[in-house]
Amino acid sequence: MDYIKSKTDDDYVNLYYEDQGKGQPVVFIHGWPLNLNMWKFQMDALKQHNLRCIAYDRRGFGMSDKPETGYDYDTLAADLNAVITSLDLHDVILVGFSMGGGEVIRYLTNYGEERVSKIVLLSSIAPFMLKTESNPEGVPQKTLNHIIEQIEDDSKSFYKDFFPEFYGVNQGLEVSQPVIDWTVEMALKASLKATTASVHTWGETDFREEIQKINVPALVIHGEKDQTVPIKATADQATKLLESAEYIVYDNAAHASYYNEMDNINKSLINFIKIEEMQIA
Repeated sequence: MDYIKSKTDDDYVNLYYEDQGKGQPVVFIHGWPLNLNMWKFQMDALKQHNLRCIAYDRRGFGMSDKPETGYDYDTLAADLNAVITSLDLHDVILVGFSMGGGEVIRYLTNYGEERVSKIVLLSSIAPFMLKTESNPEGVPQKTLNHIIEQIEDDSKSFYKDFFPEFYGVNQGLEVSQPVIDWTVEMALKASLKATTASVHTWGETDFREEIQKINVPALVIHGEKDQTVPIKATADQATKLLESAEYIVYDNAAHASYYNEMDNINKSLINFIKIEEMQIA
């Protein structure tokens, strides 16, 4: 097993990662409450196109260490920086799914764009999830609080109800029970502290000012049927704030767009990453 040490104020946290293929590096940041295994379908596809695919388990999730602290975006961005610097990555494409979109933005805010060539926000929470007067399409605070209460009461029961919506089963999208069971298993590998603390992080962090300062090329992808991360509050707003962002909306995708539209999203990622190479050819 391969681990990277990320130094925190108190000690070191070991982050489990997988590194596949050769070529320009693509770093995948997983969503809540999953782990790097969610990226299996993307990594299998992209490594066939001369791309080096790297994914890691966020602290508290999967096979990474599970400390009691450090679930704010500054610390999580520091963990991402540890991955990039420890592997000495340059010309990186950052791909953040859901909560992972926040790490992408905060990394660029705190560490700059020197090592990053492009970013992808896939079903991302950016720029702001919480419903406020200035963000009326967001998710109410009471909904976030209820999620935490349900997880603390019975996480397994919560996930069994949550993931069919995550995949859009309740909207007629076809997803097998084994896939849902596999996703529940991923979620159950996270610590309770990481799972609940992260809800506040992805649900309440406002990136609206930070996202406007990003200069690298960006691709925003979202599912029209996403009931977990409302498209009007997130992707629609992100593309208004990101200068010259490419925006793709899939009508038959829920929050788990990476699975609902697997082939199309893989092609979109490859085309976005390889576009300069294609133009030269």
